[in-house]
Amino acid sequence: MTVLSSQLDIASPDFRAHRETMLGKLADLETEHAKALAGGGEKYVQRHRGRGKLLARERIELLLDPDTPFLELSPLAAWGSEYAVGASLVTGIGVVEGVECLITANDPTVRGGASNPWSLKKALRANDIALANRLPCISLVESGGADLPSQKEIFIPGGAIFRDLTRLSAAGIPTVAVVFGNSTAGGAYVPGMSDHVIMVKERAKVFLGGPPLVKMATGEESDDESLGGAEMHARVSGLADYFAVDERDALRQARRVVARLNHRKAYGDPAPAEPPKYDPEELLGIVPGDLKIPFDPREVIARIVDGSDFDEFKPLYGTSLTTGWAALHGYPVGILANAQGVLFSEESQKAAQFIQLANQRDIPLLFLHNTTGYMVGSRYEQGGIIKHGAMMINAVSNSRVPHLSVLMGASYGAGHYGMCGRAYDPRFLFAWPSAKSAVMGPQQLAGVLSIVARQSAAARGLPYDDEADAGLRAMVEQQIESESLPMFLSGRLYDDGVIDPRDTRTVLGLCLSAIHTAPFEGARGGFGVFRM
Repeated sequence: MTVLSSQLDIASPDFRAHRETMLGKLADLETEHAKALAGGGEKYVQRHRGRGKLLARERIELLLDPDTPFLELSPLAAWGSEYAVGASLVTGIGVVEGVECLITANDPTVRGGASNPWSLKKALRANDIALANRLPCISLVESGGADLPSQKEIFIPGGAIFRDLTRLSAAGIPTVAVVFGNSTAGGAYVPGMSDHVIMVKERAKVFLGGPPLVKMATGEESDDESLGGAEMHARVSGLADYFAVDERDALRQARRVVARLNHRKAYGDPAPAEPPKYDPEELLGIVPGDLKIPFDPREVIARIVDGSDFDEFKPLYGTSLTTGWAALHGYPVGILANAQGVLFSEESQKAAQFIQLANQRDIPLLFLHNTTGYMVGSRYEQGGIIKHGAMMINAVSNSRVPHLSVLMGASYGAGHYGMCGRAYDPRFLFAWPSAKSAVMGPQQLAGVLSIVARQSAAARGLPYDDEADAGLRAMVEQQIESESLPMFLSGRLYDDGVIDPRDTRTVLGLCLSAIHTAPFEGARGGFGVFRM
């Protein structure tokens, strides 16, 4: 056993200060999550309940196996925009009849469940996850279609929703639609393109155009039920495969559909898992409030991997990047974790070799971010930092084993790329409330702009206004700081959620289980040209 020994002093003033800072950030995060849970607000929630209907998360809870977790994804979508936090859609992974499924549920308390630009991005991200991990996709439908005032941002890219449903089906990944209410216009294609369709009596309304549109287009007088009601689709059009008497019956039938799918995981059960030797509560006090202060990522690793057992790879070489092998909830993982923030040539070459080894062994990779990027300066440029950084990014780009990323602290510059940021298609990416991500730190970015402006003035023989420069720097620093924060980035779906550090092991375990539903094989070569 190579059990990590912890040097963390939980009685120290630094630990207590870091913990208090993290708790403050978690309180802010809880406030924002509460906005998503509130949906359209008390008025619309009560109106929905008054119609005898379940809320979106209540539907999900009844669909899932009892006492099983639900990994909600992108709960802060649309944060900081004009749209409601959560983007009128709930997405996540849960277990139905023993089968891990990707579940989406419209929130009809938010503008009738209409889709806005962030709903679309969130739905497309969910489809990507279902396809990559071969997860059956269950849509709990009640939506008025596109939010018409924002149609210019929805209509053209929105067709990908229906494309994805057909591609999932073509790939042998089951799709199930349960229709609780309106499913109109483009929304009608969700049940229309799903493998299995359940509709609720006197509630489901599925049509390309409702009575008003039919009247305008053709002059025909019609009503909801004859045009697109559940009974009509069950008896006449054949669109409904199952006819449910109420919402609970619909969810019961959805569970039976999943039970009969014969959908199996590509891999068997994981090895028995031993919990970490150290208390996950201590994760709150590891990351400093000031990300310029380094921390040892081994303290994090010791609190998330099985038995705190970690076989470190090249521990004496490229020491600002920690690499090694572990298991997490019984699943083998290779871990790359930033130690001192900066990536040098040695760290880059070490990472590239480690990624190749993981691909040879078909072992998923976990990236734990705390990097300010690749080192700059004449000494490092002459030493080949560009080609060595490119080697690391090449390895990440062409690796074929599944990747998971967690942003713990800083994730700046090309270091974000080398550590498998969003653009490099990790299967899942989460952030801690302490994380920040941008092209560079706020002070550095503001300073660069100041230097460039000063040099430009000097080249033109003009005086430089230092007072205006100070104001500009302060404004830029404030802007970049606000745009680097995890809630801002999560609102734009640059991650799959901001999580409590104490939940990291559980979240990663759920993700690893989902990943092992689909077969995968590492790259055996095929990395392109490594510049030596």
